[in-house]
Amino acid sequence: MRSTSITLLAGALALALAACGDRSAIDDAATPPATPAADAGVDQAPPASDMTTASTADAIAILSATEGNSVTGELSFTVIEGGVAIQGQVNGLPPNSEHGFHVHENGDCSAPDGSSAGGHFNPLAVAHGRIGEGDHHVGDTDNIVADDTGVARVDTRLEGATLADGAPTDILGKGVIVHADADDYTTQPTGNAGARLACGVISQPM
Repeated sequence: MRSTSITLLAGALALALAACGDRSAIDDAATPPATPAADAGVDQAPPASDMTTASTADAIAILSATEGNSVTGELSFTVIEGGVAIQGQVNGLPPNSEHGFHVHENGDCSAPDGSSAGGHFNPLAVAHGRIGEGDHHVGDTDNIVADDTGVARVDTRLEGATLADGAPTDILGKGVIVHADADDYTTQPTGNAGARLACGVISQPM
């Protein structure tokens, strides 16, 4: 009798141990592995809100059409050695056309025909001309040329101009004009460039 009881007790104990083992395996499977802590010695990328992209432009101008015209554009101005580079795009021109393009003395585009921008910016009081060919206004630059879709891609410069330095040659706050005709670089004082198609004011980006 005693031998039978011992055998029964041993069997029950074996069943109990087997049940505990199964439960432990189930619990282990249900518990996700711990996430390793980030390595404190590795630089982490900053949040998106901390990432900024600085504009390379020192100033910009948004061109708006004068009355009866549809010419618009966006320009950037960057200080370079000996002057200021101008890059950007002018839209709405006649296909394959050439146009005078100047900085003018007033940053005022309020007149319907753009006349409020005044004459060419000429702080040194010299004759109108072409860059690289003798005297020229600080506001003089080469003509812009539209492609067959009426878009002119601007990549030119102002020689002798400065930007945001308060000097007499500073173009900040001055006007930019796109003319109806090509500048002949000779006729005084405007190069016979004709009416004003668009006007903008040179300002620092916000």
